Amino acid sequence: MSELAFGAGPLSRAAATVHNLLVVEALLVATTLPGLVALLLDRTVSNLPLVALCALPVGPALSAALYALHHRGSDLTELRPAAAFLRGYRLNARGALLVWAFWLGWITVLAVNLANLGAAGLPGWWVAPSLLVGAAATEWMLNALVITSLFAFRFRDVARLAAYLVIRTPGVSLGNCCLVVVVLGGVLASSEAVVALAGSVLVLALLHNSRRLIAVVRKEFTR
Repeated sequence: MSELAFGAGPLSRAAATVHNLLVVEALLVATTLPGLVALLLDRTVSNLPLVALCALPVGPALSAALYALHHRGSDLTELRPAAAFLRGYRLNARGALLVWAFWLGWITVLAVNLANLGAAGLPGWWVAPSLLVGAAATEWMLNALVITSLFAFRFRDVARLAAYLVIRTPGVSLGNCCLVVVVLGGVLASSEAVVALAGSVLVLALLHNSRRLIAVVRKEFTR
């Protein structure tokens, strides 16, 4: 009976996954440090635009994490998560920033409007459609972030594909919705900092949930 190669067993694969997650988490924190300033601000409506500005580095960092974990290895002798993260950051920072900034703009405007319904002269029923728009925008953003992180498309093509795949892959959309609920629940139950420390695990969950979306894009929209 031939012996298993080093790094082929379940224990080695588990150790490789943990190693990849720890390294990617450290790099996520390092590349989103400016966003930590937002955690020190008072939670008032007037600070929302500044919070959004502080959060801009998060988009490219998440994209790099998606790239690194997608290309992760399972052999302990061939692990280079830091190199993969930096490569993903270099390749996708611009596209990810466009996606992230577009979504942040929408969410910030919606949040400000919801917090000032009376002052803006909006009726109470405006809350429901605003929340639906915010949910749809978030679903679009997650799809777009995965696509721009793993494929080479122009921004307008990423935007169209992401919107199309919200409907084309309903299982992915439902899974992403559950993931967003978990994140929001974590923020409400603890704090943004605690959720941030689980960033690489959440990115891995997003990547795992997006397998169907990735397969559709690869099969139908790439050569």
